[in-house]
Amino acid sequence: MASVANVELYGTSTCPYTSEMREHLQWRRIAFTEYDVERDPSARARLQTLTGSHAGVPVLVEDGRVKEIGWRGRTCLVP
Repeated sequence: MASVANVELYGTSTCPYTSEMREHLQWRRIAFTEYDVERDPSARARLQTLTGSHAGVPVLVEDGRVKEIGWRGRTCLVP
């Protein structure tokens, strides 16, 4: 039996691309934990560590590794 990956979605509530990535994950029935980096300073710090200070969302992380930055080549900048 294959193990289930730990999937995390880092984004913001105002970014339409975060919403699109969330909907895609839900449609594919992939379980994930979502973090709003504008409201959660510790999530923002983790995101900066994972991406090397990349300032765009959404970011999809699987088992502690960045799998995808942006949704279909589009990102929202995080101030």
